[in-house]
Amino acid sequence: MTTVHDWSHDVKKYVAAANESAVNGIVKYLGAALHSRDSSFVACEDKAEHDRVRESFLKQKLGLTASDAELDKSVVEVCQKMHGDRDKSRVAFYYLLAERHGKLSLFS
Repeated sequence: MTTVHDWSHDVKKYVAAANESAVNGIVKYLGAALHSRDSSFVACEDKAEHDRVRESFLKQKLGLTASDAELDKSVVEVCQKMHGDRDKSRVAFYYLLAERHGKLSLFS
């Protein structure tokens, strides 16, 4: 028996009035990645993870064109914001990045 994870709960730890439609859109975007415990979390201490988030999510999905240094700075800021969580939910992490860059509408 599998349990369904409440991704919106993860997001609401950081954004009380989170946009449910955007949360669901991010869950849909991540799809199969959320089925693996490992890939459902962001490893903030892993440089390869930072690069992957920057290239795949910020540049490709969100279409951001800022410098790598600027985009990396936003990844580090979200890591700092989520510092209290040992396991950083990828859905919450991506929600916070999309919100920070004004791109939540891509998922709603």
